[in-house]
Amino acid sequence: MDIALAVIGGTGVYRLAALEDVESRYFETPYGAPSGPLRIGRLGQARVAFLARHGEGHALPPHRVNYRANLHSLRQAGATRVLALNTVGGITDGYGPRVLACPDQLVDYTWGRESSFWDGEGEALHVDFSHPYTPAFRHQLLAAAQAAGVQVVDGGCYGATQGPRLETCAEIARMRRDGCDLVGMTGMPEAGLARELGLDYACLAIVANWAAGCGDAREITLDEVLENVAAASAGLPQLVAELARG
Repeated sequence: MDIALAVIGGTGVYRLAALEDVESRYFETPYGAPSGPLRIGRLGQARVAFLARHGEGHALPPHRVNYRANLHSLRQAGATRVLALNTVGGITDGYGPRVLACPDQLVDYTWGRESSFWDGEGEALHVDFSHPYTPAFRHQLLAAAQAAGVQVVDGGCYGATQGPRLETCAEIARMRRDGCDLVGMTGMPEAGLARELGLDYACLAIVANWAAGCGDAREITLDEVLENVAAASAGLPQLVAELARG
């Protein structure tokens, strides 16, 4: 049976609890080892693969994730659609804690990461990245959310920062001026690599906290972040099941 959907889990989402008959597959890729094994199982009648971006014990910070190996392993497994779950901070009104959002744009502030599969041999890859998230797949994701009764904000701009530290108030103020609604550390180069591989790719951003200087401007604690991620993720099994079925 083909894999109907691949899901990459971010901070606080290290497994897909609703998966049944799970098998673990380990891949070696031309780009090294991925963050961990693929957990492949059934969700309803669909076959779904799950990969924990940071490793199942969260051992890998954002700048140390082998994004190339992760995406390549999903394609090796036969995936063609990738749903990225990204834990983020909210910048603008409407993107506060416990919100789920499906951004349609991004700004890349990362540096020093392996951002292309091109390694200097053959023709360089110049993919069209005008719309970084696959429009048709975004629409499928939003339709699945509606069918599952899960509220998701349609649109917004994701700003990808280097990490692993959180941002300063001044950096977030700049990102707001740049048009960013959300801030996270793992959105790139993942989205660009998916485009190079021809994978349909969309982001479901889980807002864990207000970014520095935004909202109530309270100090950010890990406990609060994980509580907000858990609350916002309550409807994910139904949403993912709907998306896998489509």
